[in-house]
Amino acid sequence: MKRIITVDGPAGAGKSTISRLMAKKLGLLYLDTGAMYRAVALQAAREGIDVGDGPKLFAMCAHLDLHFSQDWQGLRVYIGKEDVSSAIRRPEMDMLSSRVSATREVREAMTELQREIGKSGGLIAEGRDMGTIVFPHADHKFFISASLEARTERRYKERAGRGESISREEVKRELRKRDEQDESRSIAPLHPADGAIIIDTTLLSVEQVMEDVLHKIRGKRIDPNE
Repeated sequence: MKRIITVDGPAGAGKSTISRLMAKKLGLLYLDTGAMYRAVALQAAREGIDVGDGPKLFAMCAHLDLHFSQDWQGLRVYIGKEDVSSAIRRPEMDMLSSRVSATREVREAMTELQREIGKSGGLIAEGRDMGTIVFPHADHKFFISASLEARTERRYKERAGRGESISREEVKRELRKRDEQDESRSIAPLHPADGAIIIDTTLLSVEQVMEDVLHKIRGKRIDPNE
């Protein structure tokens, strides 16, 4: 069975970028679990389902045709035949997806789907509870962090680059609120998994983080593709 590598951490720490690059470098599947919760949040909003209504959300998830594809543009997310890759990245989905992910029924449905995808191994699973809940026996666990200031600057540049009109202070407030929601929820709160390697990316470039991560994986003398 191929190996499973988990990458958890708060918003804006760089875990998505690192996970995508690791998957490409090691020839593994990239599982963006945050996109899964965003897709659930998007569909709930479209159907007018209250994010606190667990039974209705669970019923929705049971029939949600959620799948991914990989092309030259990167990871694409679909609900049925509709490409929702851009729609799930809208700012309002940030908070809504965090609230949805705190619902037990949604968490159970997505965890089951994530484990089903990971049955054959050979993947990089990125999210907030990959090493703690979904894949507790993963071969390699990482927790990517960064200061609030560094994450604010990264997220601000990302959103400004998409043409959004927003201030750094607004981004900082949103990140702080998201952190509070993720860390204080009763179901699968955000924290490093047991045995996870914590990497603070505040002062590191993407290349430096990648070098560190790959060094630690290979340092175990385990081929991640086995």
